[in-house]
Amino acid sequence: MRWLLPALVAAAAASGALLFYLLAQPIYAGLFFASFVAMLVAVFVIDRRGGTPVEMAPIVLPDLQLIGSSLALASDPVALTDPDGSLKSINPAYRTRFGASVTPLEIFAEPGARAAVAELRSTAWRDGEAEAQGLVIDNSPMSIRVERVGAGNDLLLWRLGNADAPDPLLVAAKRIAGATGERFASAGVLAALIDSDGRLLAANKLFADRALAGDHGHDRSPLFTDLVDTTADGHLRLIAEGEGARDLRGVHVPLDAGREDGAGTLLMFDFHEGAGLASSTNVQVLLEMLPIGLALVDRDGRFLTMNKAFHVAGGLGGAEMPAYPGDLVVKEDKGPVADAIRRNARGPSMSGDIPVRLRHQPAEPVALTVAGLRGLGDAAVLLLLKDNSEEAKLKRQVAQATKMQAVGQLAGGVAHDFNNILTAILGHCDLMLMRHTPGDSDYDDIQQVKSNSNRAAGLTRQLLAFSRQQTLRPQLLQLPDVVSEVSHLLKRLLGETVNLSVKHGRDLGAIRADPGQLEQVIVNLAVNARDAMLGNGGGTLTIQTYSIRADQVADLGSDILPVADYTALSIADSGSGIPPSILGKVFEPFFTTKEVGKGTGLGLSTVYGIVKQSGGFIFADSKVGEGTRFTIYLPVHAIEKERAVRRPARAEAESELWGTGTILLVEDEPMVRTVAERALTRHGYHVLTAANGEEALEIVERGDDIALLISDVVMPLMDGPTMVREARKSRPELPILFMSGYAEEQLRKSIDIANVAFLPKPFSVKELAEAVRAALADK
Repeated sequence: MRWLLPALVAAAAASGALLFYLLAQPIYAGLFFASFVAMLVAVFVIDRRGGTPVEMAPIVLPDLQLIGSSLALASDPVALTDPDGSLKSINPAYRTRFGASVTPLEIFAEPGARAAVAELRSTAWRDGEAEAQGLVIDNSPMSIRVERVGAGNDLLLWRLGNADAPDPLLVAAKRIAGATGERFASAGVLAALIDSDGRLLAANKLFADRALAGDHGHDRSPLFTDLVDTTADGHLRLIAEGEGARDLRGVHVPLDAGREDGAGTLLMFDFHEGAGLASSTNVQVLLEMLPIGLALVDRDGRFLTMNKAFHVAGGLGGAEMPAYPGDLVVKEDKGPVADAIRRNARGPSMSGDIPVRLRHQPAEPVALTVAGLRGLGDAAVLLLLKDNSEEAKLKRQVAQATKMQAVGQLAGGVAHDFNNILTAILGHCDLMLMRHTPGDSDYDDIQQVKSNSNRAAGLTRQLLAFSRQQTLRPQLLQLPDVVSEVSHLLKRLLGETVNLSVKHGRDLGAIRADPGQLEQVIVNLAVNARDAMLGNGGGTLTIQTYSIRADQVADLGSDILPVADYTALSIADSGSGIPPSILGKVFEPFFTTKEVGKGTGLGLSTVYGIVKQSGGFIFADSKVGEGTRFTIYLPVHAIEKERAVRRPARAEAESELWGTGTILLVEDEPMVRTVAERALTRHGYHVLTAANGEEALEIVERGDDIALLISDVVMPLMDGPTMVREARKSRPELPILFMSGYAEEQLRKSIDIANVAFLPKPFSVKELAEAVRAALADK
């Protein structure tokens, strides 16, 4: 009993010393080890002096408390577990990152990572320790080290840390000084790693034995020029071998393929006159070890040798090797390849990339690097083949997107300015029609001008929608009416070889959509169908509308389509069809099966976006050789009875468009301002005009009694929204009517002003009078 207390304290001190040693904390490990020695001395003294037994209460060992305090000193997550992975103790870093109840075996959610951790635990329990690198959690790599610890060797200590990306130079140095360097040495190759400053970082044993006289304890980074000398004919010689040094041939393999003068590995071979080094076993072993496609060509442009990676990249099967590099590429690229090889074989040593198209993959160009070689026997040119098809594809997509953005901005600007011109034309037509009656000689001509102006207005709406400067303006529509409006355009687009068949069902419910955008959907699908039928010499395009009741939705077999009443639009062609492998990609942006320059890849993606914005669904069904069918389901819009009752009463009141009061009209376009002023004056209003926001604010500050302020949105010097905010500081209740060629929804989001009305351009005299009356009625 007199030994029990010192022995237990000594055991606890020994455990603390071991634990701190494993955690790389030498100071704390030393303190606990000193305590352990002191207790041993105490036991020895008690035994020598025959001390009196001490009566004491039962003692509870603070092992877990001591371990927890020790683990808390570590900055990285640390856990102590049973052999089966159950937690015994964790430090605050582990608790903060993974939680208090998550074991190391449960950290990773991915099954492969969990299996790797379980294997790590088994290995550590068997061998005493195990380590793993590169396991990813939260998009960051992690290293895990597991050690078997404890007095009875019955616990596992888990240390987790972030695995930083290794330095390429350090990785290369380990390979040259390790197994890779030994493989080079067995092939008679001297390998040395040189940094960008020309200093030796690592070397294999063969280089060290010959260039450093076997002294592996040399300066870690001597200048390479102090070890190797260059002869007049371009050969290399080891300075340490003295006057009898043998000539060596060298090949520099840079770590960064884009920098020839950077850090890299220098491989050197013994040179013997007349030996064909390019076809020797040494060079072939070297080429096969490299993961990039490499080939050697002689001065006549013939292949000497190539590695397996070059076979794969060039589309060659088995041991087949063509006679010339030009045999790998298409006919158009044979001349440039032959010229590049001839220049590099006979001219100064240089390198460069040329884009080529391989015979087995002519659609996607690849980069062929041609570099001149000197001092490697028959080999005069080194070819490096790399596949840059993905890079070229991304470049084309970026160029296409940039082009479409520029075209969209141009179309939006042209359409917005054109709206002002159309507003003036329509306005003057309405003013002239007030002075003419049906039967007059000029009446029909004026009506024709107005009709063509309305058609031009529809074109500008499509341009604005294409440029994404106009959001959808949904209206209550009948789908057959939309198809009828666009049918005359489709007949011209489809041509003589395509027959157009239109079928309409009965009892179709009304839908709520933008008519212009819906017409664009039909046109895009029809044009794609026409292109698909060109290869067959023509065909039939069938457009059909029909109704789908809610109780029929389940029969369609779609898990996406909600149960509701729909009005369906089907567009089917008798073309070549779409293969199943690409049918699921047709709605992706930039995806197209057409030739380069004949398709943007945005047609079907635009169709998909319009349909989804309208609350509908679109499906594609196709069979190769039989044709393709696109089906659009648009939900039926319920019309309120109150609105149906009120419409006739409003129609009767629309004939009374005259009014009284003073209106302030702000418009920077003189032609639009003149038409609007004359139209409002004819309807009984007193009109004050201003060409910009500053003039309008001066009129407001005069104190005139203004019943309504009508303003354009985009104006020079001061735009409409800014002018309105200033005017409402003195007249907060002033009614506002904005005019603009942009959509009302986008306008309201951009200006963020309450209680304003909106009139889209172009507008007629009647539409202007109606908008003014409505704005004054809401006052």
